[in-house]
Amino acid sequence: MKLTGNPKRVPAPSREGLRRAKPGSVHAIEPGRLGGAVSLGAAREGIVRCADCARLRDYCTRVAAEKKAAHRDDVYWGRPVPGFGDPQARLLLVGLAPAAHGANRTGRVFTGDGSGDFLFDALHATGFANIATSRRADDGLTLRDAYVLSAVRCAPPDNKPTPDEIVRCRRHLAAEIAALPHVRVVVALGKIRHDGYLAYLAAEHGVRPRPRPAFGHGSRARLPPGLPTLLGCYHPSRQNTNTGKLTAPMMRAVFTQARALIEMPEVSRF
Repeated sequence: MKLTGNPKRVPAPSREGLRRAKPGSVHAIEPGRLGGAVSLGAAREGIVRCADCARLRDYCTRVAAEKKAAHRDDVYWGRPVPGFGDPQARLLLVGLAPAAHGANRTGRVFTGDGSGDFLFDALHATGFANIATSRRADDGLTLRDAYVLSAVRCAPPDNKPTPDEIVRCRRHLAAEIAALPHVRVVVALGKIRHDGYLAYLAAEHGVRPRPRPAFGHGSRARLPPGLPTLLGCYHPSRQNTNTGKLTAPMMRAVFTQARALIEMPEVSRF
């Protein structure tokens, strides 16, 4: 599928919040429906306003108030974090949750920590991002043909959401995915995200592939026709990158494969 025109990019939330944006600005929310699905703007607004998980909201609010010494002068976002990227994206990346002093601080997914820089360096090398770092919500980063989101939208204590919190947040995953009609490849960043995407397919579409696709770095799940191809990728956590379990060439290889898949004719991907 070839994309034409100059698609409008979805920016990260401003520090003043999505609801304060002036009508018509790039931060403005445009409520409404597109083909029966909630629009991307409305889905993002619903994420930012969510208060479903008291434990997570309490933790994020406390972290934003106490701050980390290195960021004591920053104004923390402290709210649920929506996805970020190109509304016409054919590539979707699914992470687990915001980092307490990363996206919970900056308001943009995979922004403000080492994991984000490692990820966006690979996306830049494969043509999906205009710069190789992700430091602040206003750093000029733009994604081309890619969209990044988390399965859980609030930073969890010890980076470990509970199973109930993951399930409770699935409605936001479903809403954003439904508003991204051109997705052809999904990259799951880690086994929990891989299994979570399969659980989303089962819950939202009744799809339960057999045998169940196994996760591995560079794994490729062949799902029924009409669904995106699912690729596995180790998460760019400090633990994985510092130990060499995940290297920059390994991560670039996954996105090189994703690039090849989204450019293939539809019939060739299955």
